[in-house]
Amino acid sequence: MIVSTGIFVGIGGEILYYLTAEESKYLLKGLVHRAREIGVDDELRGWNWNKPPLQPIYDAPLGLFEIAGQYCPTGRDVYLRNVLKAKSEPSYKMKLGAVLHKTLATIFQKTKKLIYVSGVEKYQDIFLALEKPDQEIYNKFDLEDEDKEQDLKNKVVLVWDYTRIQVIDKIQETLARQPYIGEDSLVSISVPFVLEQRLNGSFLGLSRHLSTDAFNFAEPMVLDTKFGIRQKFHPLYTAGYALVMESIYEYPVNLGCIVYAWFRDNRLFLDKQIHMISDELRQWFIEERDRKMRLVFDEIDPGIEEDKCPEECPYFSYCLK
Repeated sequence: MIVSTGIFVGIGGEILYYLTAEESKYLLKGLVHRAREIGVDDELRGWNWNKPPLQPIYDAPLGLFEIAGQYCPTGRDVYLRNVLKAKSEPSYKMKLGAVLHKTLATIFQKTKKLIYVSGVEKYQDIFLALEKPDQEIYNKFDLEDEDKEQDLKNKVVLVWDYTRIQVIDKIQETLARQPYIGEDSLVSISVPFVLEQRLNGSFLGLSRHLSTDAFNFAEPMVLDTKFGIRQKFHPLYTAGYALVMESIYEYPVNLGCIVYAWFRDNRLFLDKQIHMISDELRQWFIEERDRKMRLVFDEIDPGIEEDKCPEECPYFSYCLK
């Protein structure tokens, strides 16, 4: 089970993991043009939430992660959580993902606060204040295993340092180009997204309390960060966020990006999968929504597939009793 971070961002480079020049070129001259040319069937746009096939069939609101997540091959985790109210214990991978998620949110929130408090003139104080991760990040989970605790701290530092360098570079670049910039403008350019934005997914039958890590109203691209291996179903997360944003704000969201982050030899590695949020992807998300809502509404236990149950699933021991 991998914890992910859902991001709603603007095209142009100001995203959680800033696009390289090559990626920006591919995005703007390739996928953006292609997405507009191919288009999306209007009935699969989120603003048509009150009509089939988007109109919810069952009154059983679910979290977006419950619909998009395919880690449990039958969806029994959704049944256990919502029907039986079964308690679960997060695995170390889930705890690690949550802590790294907290790391990313903290550095961007802290950067914004420091810009407003310190001001443009004292920008170097901002850089100094970002040198080390905040201690509160480590306190999100108590780990009894010392080796795992040290592993978690090492990975937090890697993510923090990588992101800090990006933020500092963006601030310096902006200050060099804009000699008369104020604090508010500096924030909007160097950290151009609202963090932990709350979204109401009820139009699509989802939870009223969805949350993205951040979003920016430009020509939109949905971004989702995964601290784990690539999975075929991961684009379902971006499709879900796109549909929700369209249902609320009624403008098209055509592109998504999965940022895969992993660690090896004390290094952080990144790989970005930029994709179109196509008719097929939207239809897949809707079908999964209807299937899992039915499990909850009709209280159907889908059973298990023992040979496919991932050991890191929080319900692994529960299902194999």
